[in-house]
Amino acid sequence: MTTLAAASANFTRELDQNYAVIAALTDEARDRGVDFLALPEAAIGGYLSSLGNHGDTVRATTRSLPPAIRIDGPEIARVQQLAGDLVVAIGFCELADDGETRYNAAALLDGGHVYGVYRKVHQPLGEGMSYSAGSRYDVHDTPAGRIGLQICYDKAFPEAARIMALGGAQIIASLSAWPAARTATAENLQDDRWTYRFNQFDIARALDNQVFWLAANQSGTFGSLRYVGNAKVVDPGGNILATTLLGSGMAVADVDIDETFRTMRAGMFHLRDRRPDVYGPLVETDATPWADLAHA
Repeated sequence: MTTLAAASANFTRELDQNYAVIAALTDEARDRGVDFLALPEAAIGGYLSSLGNHGDTVRATTRSLPPAIRIDGPEIARVQQLAGDLVVAIGFCELADDGETRYNAAALLDGGHVYGVYRKVHQPLGEGMSYSAGSRYDVHDTPAGRIGLQICYDKAFPEAARIMALGGAQIIASLSAWPAARTATAENLQDDRWTYRFNQFDIARALDNQVFWLAANQSGTFGSLRYVGNAKVVDPGGNILATTLLGSGMAVADVDIDETFRTMRAGMFHLRDRRPDVYGPLVETDATPWADLAHA
């Protein structure tokens, strides 16, 4: 059996606060026998304080941005120390080797290894003014299984999860700082339309690709953003095995990865029955004709 966990928690610019939350979550995970823990997007240093035309931008002020962290820097090393033998996915603002370029990134690590780093590919609502975009999706072998990473808005793009499933991912961890709607926000955030979309994407991507899906998310508030929590573990049949709903906490599920794959993939063959010969337009650089059709 493998024990999977996804966390919902609040992270800010205060690194000491972040490390305290990470320590509490990794300690709880160890106490509960967790093998792989997914922490939210921007768990080191917090996310942007707002999005859209009024969001943080490098041109406006670098003081409002998350601290830029090198993958070989002391911040990641401290998380590794807290992780110990626990495999952890964690979001942060990565500083590239040129000392200037920033990426909204996630690291997959334990106390002895950094198994991989993912740089967010799909950027929403002006996020590109603060971060450069990544350009690839990888799958990494870890003691907890073959794991792929994506961040927040990526979950709205089926291709992002599919390419990792085809690469042999057993588990995809989706790390988010997913807020409630900015207008006409529901009084109960669990009923908010953006909460609904967050949850539906998680179920669909797990079922589309017949993988275990871990959705970690921020909770509480930061700047103008109200996060919707709803960290969860979803199985390859699209069944939610555990969820935090709106609150902070940890969704934990014990799973038999190999047996579940044998069972779930014995009757539905979503990967085998693909038709790549008719998918050509999906990867055409010029999507204008398809955009025209969408508005016809």
